[in-house]
Order: sequence, then C-alpha cells, then structure tokens
Amino acid sequence: MRICFDSQIFGVQAYGGISRYFAGIAAELPRLGDLEIRVAAPLHINAYLDQLPAGMVIGQRVADPRGMSLVRRLLGAALADRSQRRLAPDIVHKTYYHAFPRSPARAKVAVTVYDLIQERFPQDFPPGNFIAKMKRLAVQKADHIFCISEHTKRDLLATYPVDESRVSVTLLGFDSMQDLPATAGPVDFRRRLFGGDRPYLLFVGRRPGYKNFGGMIKAYAASPWLREHFGVLCFGGGKFSADEIAHLQELGVADAVRQLDGSDAALAECYRHAAVFVFPSMYEGFGIPPLEAMSVACPVVASNTSSIPEVVGYAAASFDPAFDEALRETLERVLNSDDERRELTRRGLARCAEFSWRRCAEETLKGYHAMLRQ
Repeated sequence: MRICFDSQIFGVQAYGGISRYFAGIAAELPRLGDLEIRVAAPLHINAYLDQLPAGMVIGQRVADPRGMSLVRRLLGAALADRSQRRLAPDIVHKTYYHAFPRSPARAKVAVTVYDLIQERFPQDFPPGNFIAKMKRLAVQKADHIFCISEHTKRDLLATYPVDESRVSVTLLGFDSMQDLPATAGPVDFRRRLFGGDRPYLLFVGRRPGYKNFGGMIKAYAASPWLREHFGVLCFGGGKFSADEIAHLQELGVADAVRQLDGSDAALAECYRHAAVFVFPSMYEGFGIPPLEAMSVACPVVASNTSSIPEVVGYAAASFDPAFDEALRETLERVLNSDDERRELTRRGLARCAEFSWRRCAEETLKGYHAMLRQ
C-alpha cells in the first residue's frame, strides 16, 4: 500500500499539533506492514520531518524569510502536486483542508477533521469563515474522514451531511516529555521567572476566545489566597497583546503573570516545576497538553467540556468552564490538598500511558484498509 501525506501543514508549521500528529503516525506506519509511506513536502519549514527515516520525505526544510512565506508556500504546493503524481499513491492523506495540491486521479483521498471550532465559535475567527468553507468542501470530496475524538465525530455528523460509514475515530498519541533534560531545579527555575521562589499555575498555548485564558485569569484574580501564594505562567501563544496587558492591569494581577516561549525542552521544564497545569478551554478537538503535563507528573485541572473528558478521564480535577467561580473553587481545593495532588499525579501517569502514536497509527491503518475496500 502506497500512502502519501501532502505538503499543506508542513509548509505552515515549524512546530505544532497537526504536524506532530502526521510525523508521529508516519514514523509508526511502516512498522505495521508492507506500507510505503511518503511525505510530499518539497519546500517545508517543519522540524518534525527531520526526525523521519531517510527517503520518507520528498523535499527539504528551508528558511522562511519574512515577506516570502506566501510565495514559498505556493511554489511548494505546485512542486508537491508534481511529486504526488510521480509517486502514484494508493491513498493521499491530506494534512489540511485546501484543495491544492491536487490528488492523483486514481488515488483515494483521506482527510482528518481536528475539530469544529470554526463552526462552533465563528465570532473568534475572521469574517467569511474561510477555513470552515474549505473544510466543508474537503469533507464532501474525501473518500474517508478521520476524526481525532468521538466528540469531533459527533460534531462533524451533526454539522455536515456525511455518511457515518466514511468516518472513523483515531485518538491522537503524544510525545512524552519525561526524557527531556532539565536545566534547572524547581527553586532556581521559579526564581528566574518570578524573582523569588513563587509556585505558579501553568497555562499553555494560544489564549484568545474559546481557549478561555480570560476566564482563568478572572478566577485567579477573584481569589485572594491564590494571588497571595501563586503566580501564573503562560507558555507559548506569543507575547501579551496591549489588550491583554490592559486586562491584567485592570484585574490587578499584571505583576504576578509571566509569559515565556521556547522549545519542547523549555515547555517540559515549565510543566515539571508547576504547582498545577490548568486547561480551561471551552472546546477542543482533542487536547494534547494535559497528557504532556501528566507525563512529567504535573497535576492537571481541566474543563469538563467537548473532547477533554475523553482525554483526561478521571486523571484530572474537572470543572465547568462556563463559570469562573467553578475554576476558582477547584484550584483552591486542589492546591490546598497534598493528597489530591498526589492522587492526580498517580492517575495522570497511568492515563497518559494509554495514548501513543503506535495506537493512533494502528487505528489509521484500519481506516486505510476500509477505504481500499470501498
């Protein structure tokens, strides 16, 4: 069976959850049978592809100079279109929703739907909802659709007229952070960030809209006990905007909140030294960060909405993200109890062991076989 992953996501993500997913299953699939796996990404910027076996990636990693990104992506897509035709795959697995590069005429086409966020939260996206329009067309044209959680599958079937027989669920894996090196002990790490040995609540990733960072900060600001004893660290998502800084100042917590960007090793250190990881999102198609936190024995407090319960199971302290008070009460309870944090850590280590790229690849291969039988 010849399988080709197209170039789309690897031309826009140097790092990121979607490209990590495809690199993860691309590495595992050849171990599962007589499979020829290729990634047609002639001009990509993705770091994960460097870790794949020699010859699997058709293309090379290039610089992404400011102002030239669109030109590089268009040229890369055109070259990928030619590469896919030469490879003559049985299956093209599209890594995002664009129609281009085109799939060879004889190939079956798979697409992965990650979430229905654009459809559920249109106010958080630019007018016109271009991604939702592309997704609708990609779903209509695909021979098979993979969803990364049961919740995403339910949302897909409720949103688009899709035959359920063309849909399968492949829960994601994740990369454990246990083996990434630590460069500082917890006390030195916290002093470097906060100017003193101050425990902190950790938030990871993008902050706007449905990610609900605003709700987390309001819950933190509403608790005199949390403000006295803990800071807040945000990893990733870029520097705070002027509006975010103004909001933090309005709540009186700007001096207690820090922002940091960096590598996976830096992220692992943030998880490792946090008092608790907070995942307050209103909606997720899957949600890898809680598993990353669990893998380095960081207790997790997470929303009880969308796909998040599928991921965390009973290994996180859950709350309703529609109510800031619920998050405040949960944080105060967990952080006041050594026993609960130890139990969350124990459950988390057991829970994250259930997710792997091997398992994801096995379920994906079942979907490929179903496509070819259709």
